[in-house]
Amino acid sequence: MTRIIQGFLRFRDQVMPQKKTLFTQLSGGQSPQALFISCADSRVNPNLLTQTEPGDLFISRNAGNMVPLPGGPPGGESATIEYAVKALKVKDIIICGHTFCGAMAGLLHPEKLGGLPQVCGWLDHARELKPWIEGPGAKLPETERLNELIARNVLLQLEHLKAHPAVAEALAEKKLRLMGWVYHIESGEVDIHDAVKQKWVCMTDMARQQMGRELHVAAALKPTEKQVGPVTY
Repeated sequence: MTRIIQGFLRFRDQVMPQKKTLFTQLSGGQSPQALFISCADSRVNPNLLTQTEPGDLFISRNAGNMVPLPGGPPGGESATIEYAVKALKVKDIIICGHTFCGAMAGLLHPEKLGGLPQVCGWLDHARELKPWIEGPGAKLPETERLNELIARNVLLQLEHLKAHPAVAEALAEKKLRLMGWVYHIESGEVDIHDAVKQKWVCMTDMARQQMGRELHVAAALKPTEKQVGPVTY
C-alpha cells in the first residue's frame, strides 16, 4: 500500500501539474473514441497498451473480458455498453483478450476452481466454447489449446456484443465498429481479427502495410514538378 500511496503523491505533485489543461477540459465532460473491454488481469493496462490519455477510452474490465448476453438481470457490463454507445456515442468497441489468461485456464480446467463458485458461475458466459474444449481442442498441446481458446473467446464475446440492442442499432446505422484483439504479454504484440478474411493478423504488420499504402497513394498524388529550363529573352 505504501507504494500505491507514493504513486498517488507523484501523480498529484508531478503529473497533475503537467496535464492541468487536459484535466481542466475533462472536468467539463468526456468524449471517448472507444469502449475498451478487457480482462481484469493486472498485467493488462489498456491506456499503456494503446498509449492513450485520460478521456480517450471508456474502459470495462472483468475476468475473461466477458460480455454477458442481454436479457438477464441488469449488470455492470450491459450498463457500460449501453451508456458507451447510446450516451457517449463511441465509434469503436474493442474486446481485448490476452495470453496467459487465468479465466480461460479455469475454463479449460474447472476442476481447479474449487472454492471459487463466483468464478465458476461467471465463466458460464463462455459456455458455448465447451464443445470445442472437450472436442477438437482436447487434441492440442496445452499451450496451443489455451491460446486458441483465448482467441475463440474474444470472437464469442464479440457475438454476444452484437446481440445488445444498443450495439445492434448502431451497427445497422453504420455508426459503430467492433474489433477483437489478443494482446501477447510476453512480446507486446497484438493480434487483431480480420472480419473480412476471417483470420487473425499481427497488428504491427497490418499497420506497416496500411502506412505503406498511404505513402504510395501520397506519392502518386504528389504534383509532378515541371522541369524549368534556362530563361531566354
